[in-house]
Amino acid sequence: MDKKNQLINQIKVVINNLENDYYNEITSGVLQLIYIRYKNALTILENNKDIRELNIIGGIRAYMDSYSDYQNPLLGELHKAEKLNKELL
Repeated sequence: MDKKNQLINQIKVVINNLENDYYNEITSGVLQLIYIRYKNALTILENNKDIRELNIIGGIRAYMDSYSDYQNPLLGELHKAEKLNKELL
């Protein structure tokens, strides 16, 4: 599987985690920002648009600045996505 497809799959994992585990929290604040960025990134990738338009880098930092839950498994998924995004650029 190529890096682009890996990133698409990882973005879907993050979106699913946010929708399932943070349903009530993705309507405002930092989680909403992360959610919107990942939804937009998925649209860009699925429509073969310029990957330089992806804006998911910084989600980990934004989460950590807002929450003190440094052991949250969501951070690991965000890290995987950001790493794949950096590898594509």
